[in-house]
Amino acid sequence: MNTKPFKYFLAAISAVVIWGTFAIPLRNLKEYSSEQILSYRTFISLLFTWGVILFFRKKQIRADVAYLKSESPASRKKILWLVLSGGLLLGANWLVFIYVVNHVNLKSAAFAYMVCPLLTAIGGFFILREKLSRLKVVAVGIALMSILISAQGSLMDVLWSVFIATSFALYLIIQRVIVKLDKINLLGIQLAIISLLVLPIFLYRSQLFPVELNFWVNIFAIALLFTVIPLWLSSYSLIGLPSSTFGIIIYLNPIIAFATAFVYFDEEVRKEQLYAYALLLASVIIFNWDAISKIFNKKVIKYT
Repeated sequence: MNTKPFKYFLAAISAVVIWGTFAIPLRNLKEYSSEQILSYRTFISLLFTWGVILFFRKKQIRADVAYLKSESPASRKKILWLVLSGGLLLGANWLVFIYVVNHVNLKSAAFAYMVCPLLTAIGGFFILREKLSRLKVVAVGIALMSILISAQGSLMDVLWSVFIATSFALYLIIQRVIVKLDKINLLGIQLAIISLLVLPIFLYRSQLFPVELNFWVNIFAIALLFTVIPLWLSSYSLIGLPSSTFGIIIYLNPIIAFATAFVYFDEEVRKEQLYAYALLLASVIIFNWDAISKIFNKKVIKYT
């Protein structure tokens, strides 16, 4: 059995499942400002990632440096611009997402990740020339129907959601393009870019150093479990998966976030939202039907 496609598929699903419950530690820090949460999230993630890189990944650093030296000046410039753009997009996505979860509502944040996969799949098709089969087109159509059903309510909430979705979709497409750089090294560089972006805001709006145990427990969980690990898993999965496939797998995120809002936070849920999320789940299964059927067929052959 060829486990490589399943390995990338599992990495993508694991990242999305982790992100789906991200609102829990964020809501525990609701009394803190979005900028403060973003700052500490970024700095702790940066220190942890570069600690891993410097102590355990020197071979990968040398390989990345050798790869960049082997490229033409024009190609190097393009790669560096892509890395910079990815870091800026990710930083903007984080800040707005934290604000929306804590100061707008969780369902708006979940709606963003309903729009994001559609944009990623479409971007993969038009920008990266990734092919979409008829079955996948049907799945995207079903996903679009679910978005139209749930896109009812405040226009401002929808605009917040669209910004979150667009920034993350573009980030994923960029990660798909940068396939030859080590993914942990790439994440370390992008975290450094976000830290430089956040530092002036942190210094300008300096607040008292948090001493509450609750803050540090949740901020470390956010930095490590909900940032470094899923970002690495998502980048790793894009080595072997088209961005359109990962984009559709992200639809599990709003389903889990929706369940979290309903079960954990007791947010009100409308009947049409239930229909929309049921359609979302169907679209995920249809879009990935080829991969799912191959996995189960392999297992049937193995055990019969």
